[in-house]
Amino acid sequence: MSNLVLSSKFKDFLSVYCEREFLEGTTAAGKTTVGIPKFMLRVAMSNKKDHVIAGADLGTVEKNIINSELGLLAQFKGVTEYYSNGKGKIRLPHIQYETEKGTRIIYVCGYDNKAKWKKVLGSQMGCVFIDEVNICDMEFLREITHRCEYMMTTSNPDDPSLPVYKEFINKSRPLKRYLKDYPKELLEELNEPYVKNWVHWYFTFYDNASLTEKDIQKKIDAVPVGTKMYKNKIQGLRGRATGLVFSNFSRKKHVIDYASFKEYMKKNNLYFKTFSCGVDTSYSSNSPDTVSFIFQGILSNGKIVILDEEVRNNRDLENPLAPTDVVENLIAFLERNRKEWGFAMNVFVDSADQATLKELTKYADNNPCVYVFDNAWKKMNIIDRIHTQLGWFNTNDYIILGHCINHIKELEVYSWKDDKYEPEDRNDHTINASQYGFIPYIKEIGVGG
Repeated sequence: MSNLVLSSKFKDFLSVYCEREFLEGTTAAGKTTVGIPKFMLRVAMSNKKDHVIAGADLGTVEKNIINSELGLLAQFKGVTEYYSNGKGKIRLPHIQYETEKGTRIIYVCGYDNKAKWKKVLGSQMGCVFIDEVNICDMEFLREITHRCEYMMTTSNPDDPSLPVYKEFINKSRPLKRYLKDYPKELLEELNEPYVKNWVHWYFTFYDNASLTEKDIQKKIDAVPVGTKMYKNKIQGLRGRATGLVFSNFSRKKHVIDYASFKEYMKKNNLYFKTFSCGVDTSYSSNSPDTVSFIFQGILSNGKIVILDEEVRNNRDLENPLAPTDVVENLIAFLERNRKEWGFAMNVFVDSADQATLKELTKYADNNPCVYVFDNAWKKMNIIDRIHTQLGWFNTNDYIILGHCINHIKELEVYSWKDDKYEPEDRNDHTINASQYGFIPYIKEIGVGG
């Protein structure tokens, strides 16, 4: 194996034994280069003969992993041979690897070619290395994960709504000794039920011992600050790379924790002028669409503050919500926030959902109720609502409390359609709820104290 210059973190990575490893981080962090010897070590240790390396397509795997300057053939010269067209009885592209336990076959495929990878997955595998798993075909990933003993993946941060995060990456966890290296936003994303022996690694170019400070600075300077590419490639944070609706939203500028917000109000002698609640509903059990409540207030200095949220998805519930359940949950949500913040008499509900509005009206008619349930006012079109919010983000007049994680995530991934100037109909339920709540009070927001 050729000599690599390794940071202490990468040396630690090489020594950790687990079943699944997900390598994520900035560009030029060395994830693939150092992933290769770890993968080959696991292949050499395995009792299985067959293993897999997969990437976007065969050419990309050859360029990034097999034939690069510090690629697999360079690092394991003398004990590996690559047969791009197969050899003998093995008709598929593969690497022949001579180990102390005998010859190992590492099949090479692109997850773009279903016919080829179906042939590769005809039997149980030992070790699997998947490059750029964020763009991987999910059918391939679901198939291969239960056919192998060990799997390693690499990725640059991407759109956090991609299924690969929910189904795989977000079920892993960092080693405790490296928690300090993680951006807070990324740690919050690793929130799916933990699977034992699934490890998440976060690497940046500062973990790449082969890069000088000058090299790193050149890479930073090459990407415009504030762009989504800068966020993904340089900061190592997740977020859709292009087409974002709220491109000027920033956690640093617009998100604040509870204690800091209370201190901000006290220091500036602020009070709430108005409270409101918006409700957006979807009862589908076959989509990521949600039932979403947003409780918000308008401060005496004209800033709107997202104070609380509640989000449920029938797809995730054993007993799906019906409109009658939403009534009960909404009243509890309103009462909780009335006690914490203040009274939002008017509740604005998606006017397309008359079933829920009917149940809410029935509840108000038959119970002591201080709340008024209104149809959301939709005469202000969606583009105008978006432009208004963009203006508030620009002047820092739209604030979100940090525990409203679903609203924050939607603001980071809500995107435009590729072929027309309108937003996609997804990742928008808390956004819609917020809009329903602020439209009637729009003249009070962003006007200063």
